[in-house]
Amino acid sequence: MPSEQDIYEEHVLDHYEDPYHRGPLEGATHAHEADNPLCGDVIHVDLKLSPDGKIEEAWFDGEGCVISQASASMLMEKIEGKTLDDLRQFSAEEMLELFGPKLTPNRQKCCLLSWRVLQAAVHAPLNPTDDDTGDEDSGHFGGPSLGEES
Repeated sequence: MPSEQDIYEEHVLDHYEDPYHRGPLEGATHAHEADNPLCGDVIHVDLKLSPDGKIEEAWFDGEGCVISQASASMLMEKIEGKTLDDLRQFSAEEMLELFGPKLTPNRQKCCLLSWRVLQAAVHAPLNPTDDDTGDEDSGHFGGPSLGEES
């Protein structure tokens, strides 16, 4: 089992204390918000998708533990410039690897909250005529569902 010290490694604390793209995104085309009912963490993701399906900008906001907020910052930094196909291939396991320290199953849910919100955000256009995904099988990106994460 990891110690609490291991979880709060320097790069995790850096993302928590100085997050990447935290706040609202002016001109967002897609957005979604969700919480982790087990602990109360909340993440909101705003995206600006280009007409060809690339993530031009990704911003988040939220409240919660160091893990949920730092992992959201890491994810926003990772996905900018990626395509929707790239996101479909980015699994929960890869999200946990991106975070770094090994986590217990309950703490994995904190880390994966932003990953889940991102999956929903790309399918939640703010203006329904702007749905750039064009994918009929758009409900799932791969990897386990929340119930399968532990």
